[in-house]
Amino acid sequence: MTTIAEPDRIEGQPHPRETYVLAGQEEALARAARAIRSGRPPQGWLMAGGPGIGKATLAYRIARYVLRYGAKDSGPADLHVGPEDATSRRIEAQAHPGLLILRRPWDEKNKRLKSVITVDEIRRLGEFFSLKSASGDWRVAIIDSADEMHEESANALLKNLEEPPAHSLIILIGHAPGRLLPTIRSRVIRLDLKPLDENMLDQLLARMAPDLDSAERGVLARFADGSLGLALRLAGEQGGQLARDAEALLAIGGTPDWQAVLKLAERVGRRSNEIEQYGEFLRQAVSRRIRALAEAGRGGERSVELWERLNALFSRAVEVNLEPRQTVLSAGALISSAHRQRLI
Repeated sequence: MTTIAEPDRIEGQPHPRETYVLAGQEEALARAARAIRSGRPPQGWLMAGGPGIGKATLAYRIARYVLRYGAKDSGPADLHVGPEDATSRRIEAQAHPGLLILRRPWDEKNKRLKSVITVDEIRRLGEFFSLKSASGDWRVAIIDSADEMHEESANALLKNLEEPPAHSLIILIGHAPGRLLPTIRSRVIRLDLKPLDENMLDQLLARMAPDLDSAERGVLARFADGSLGLALRLAGEQGGQLARDAEALLAIGGTPDWQAVLKLAERVGRRSNEIEQYGEFLRQAVSRRIRALAEAGRGGERSVELWERLNALFSRAVEVNLEPRQTVLSAGALISSAHRQRLI
C-alpha cells in the first residue's frame, strides 16, 4: 500500500522523506535555515515551484531538523540530519508522532487515490496540533500538495493558519501557488525553489539512473524543464512516449488534423492507467508555453485558465474513470481553441 498510495513516489527511486541531498536549491535552503535557527521561524511556509524540483525534499529536511533540534542553532547550519539519526529513521518509517503528512487519500472502493485532498484530511490538523507533550516538542504538518485542496478543504486549513499553536509548523507544497486562496497565501511565508539547470539534472540522472548513457541524459535534461522528478519519470520508455505525445497534442494548432489527433488519442488510451501521467506531462508542456509567453510579455490570466481547465479535465478523468480517448480529444479541443485565441 505504501508504494500505491503515494502520489509523489517515483518507481525505483527514494521517496523525498528518504532523500538527504538537496541539489540546486542552496538559496532556498539558506533562507529556511536562517529563519529556523534564529528561534523564530514562521508557523506557516509555502514551498513554491514546479513539480519535481525538490520542494518535498526541502520540507522533509526542515521537518527532520525541527523535530530533532527544535527552532535552535544547536544543529548543523545546513539543517542536515543524517539517515542514521533516530529522528530520520522514525520519519522514514512514517512513525514519528510529531509529523503529520496530508495528501490525497486512498479510495478503497475504487482502488486508487482520490483526486483531491478532502476536508476530512485537513480536519486532522486540529486533533494533531491539540496533542500536547510534556516536553513541549515541536509538531510539523506537511500538505503535499496544497494545490489539490478544494474550497472546503482550503477553508478548513485557513482556520489552523489563523490560530496556530505554539511550537507548530505547517509546510504547504505548491506547484501552482496562485491557485491558493489569497487569505492562505497572506498567512504563510513563501519560499520559491528554482528549476534545476541542465548540468545539474545531468549529474543527478547519472547518479540516480546509471543505466542511461550521456546522450539519453542530455535529451531528458532538456525535455524535463528543470524537473528532476519529470526526468526520472521520462527515463522509462513509456514515459518518454507519453511526454512526446503530450507535446504533439500541444502543437496541433488552431485548425488541427483531427484524424491525427484521434490516432494520438487511440495510442494514449490503450492503457487507461496511463491517462494520469499523460495529463501531468501535458500540463507541464502547457506550463512551459505559458512561462515563455509571459517572458515575452504575452499570455496572462486567460492562458492560465487553459492550464486550470486541463487540470480539471484530467483530474475528473482519473476520479470518475472517464474514457481516456475522449479525455484526450477534449483536451485537444481546448488546446485548439486556445491556439485560435492566441493564448498559447
